[in-house]
Amino acid sequence: MARIPAAVAAVRLAVRRSLPADGLVLVACSGGADSLALAAAARFVGHAVGLVTVDHGLQDGSAARASGVADWARSVGFDPVEIATVAVAGRPGGPEAAARSARYEALSAVAATCGAAAVLLGHTRDDQAETVLLALARGAGPRGLAGMPYRKGIFLRPLLDVSRADTRKACAAQGLVPWDDPHNVDPAFARSRVRGAALPALVEALGPAVVANLARSAGQIAADSAALDRLARSALLSAYESNGLRISDLSEMVDAIRTRVLHAWAKELGASGAALSHRHVQALDALITDWHGQGPVHLPGGIRVARERGRLVRVP
Repeated sequence: MARIPAAVAAVRLAVRRSLPADGLVLVACSGGADSLALAAAARFVGHAVGLVTVDHGLQDGSAARASGVADWARSVGFDPVEIATVAVAGRPGGPEAAARSARYEALSAVAATCGAAAVLLGHTRDDQAETVLLALARGAGPRGLAGMPYRKGIFLRPLLDVSRADTRKACAAQGLVPWDDPHNVDPAFARSRVRGAALPALVEALGPAVVANLARSAGQIAADSAALDRLARSALLSAYESNGLRISDLSEMVDAIRTRVLHAWAKELGASGAALSHRHVQALDALITDWHGQGPVHLPGGIRVARERGRLVRVP
């Protein structure tokens, strides 16, 4: 019996550990090496496995490429196989953010239609390291430095402990020919610059372990952040009074808990999580820690919060 190549085994093991006990699983596959290796592994170890490929319409030949991925998936037994065509133009944010939001909406819609228990995404350890570097460059807090979660809703990322080199080796060992997205090497995109220049420079200066160490740091920060979030949820409940939050309770909280409470409360009031920034939370915090009679804080969505009679309250 032929020995399974190490890279193929690594990808299969990661996928096997992540699959839910039962129910349909969909693989999101662009045709790139990471998602192609993921798809092949899921088809090998899974029971009910389908595939969805998203056509963003951003490049010439994208429809034909999506059709080719779908044809391959049908030929090797994926069921169902879906092509989701999305419109990216006109969405908020830059091109990367717009494409990402369109993609996740499409994947969620297909999963709901098919009754899928999970959608598998092909992000690797290298993607996680890049995400941490981008978060550092933005001055992000713990939520940004925590990187991409292994699980979020129906989405699972089984390959966060698998290297990009191994997904390429796994494809080669199985005779799979991946498509290389030109956007991945386009210096117009920040992630491409990190991938092509910043992270290789760190590897050269500090050694190849830096990629795994960045990814590991993200996991540790995510665990700590989740623990603080749980404490903040309890603190938020205890601080409620009528239609606001008691200043006396908020002022006794340590900074890490209080700012999380304010962030969570702002979202409960209707502020979009995507638009809610560190600046907004700082302004809310100043109503508690640096109170000198300032006016209401303006949050995304036309929401205003003021300090009145010992409470933070929403005002017209």
